[in-house]
Amino acid sequence: MYEVIGGQPLPVKFGAVGIEEIKQNVYTALTTAQGSVPLDRGFGLNMENLDDPLPLAKARLTTQVVAVVQKQEPRVIVESVTFAGDDAAGQLVPVVKFRLRDGVIV
Repeated sequence: MYEVIGGQPLPVKFGAVGIEEIKQNVYTALTTAQGSVPLDRGFGLNMENLDDPLPLAKARLTTQVVAVVQKQEPRVIVESVTFAGDDAAGQLVPVVKFRLRDGVIV
């Protein structure tokens, strides 16, 4: 099982391969605001729900994270989405645990 934390800075590794490439792709999907990629406005997470009450925002963001990660990185299966950060400050930092699909060789 692998883990990617959306709020931790992750340097881009050009030419990454194997699991490093996959983790980088998941991280990019988690940290890109939908609408910010000029030729792919649907890429990334929709940020509209961030002003919702925290339990509702977590539920909606969890659903969205699973959908976005599995669309952008079809080699993985999302096992869980939790959140790090400061609830009192309203910080939602997605923590995604995933495994590779059967047959994927890295």
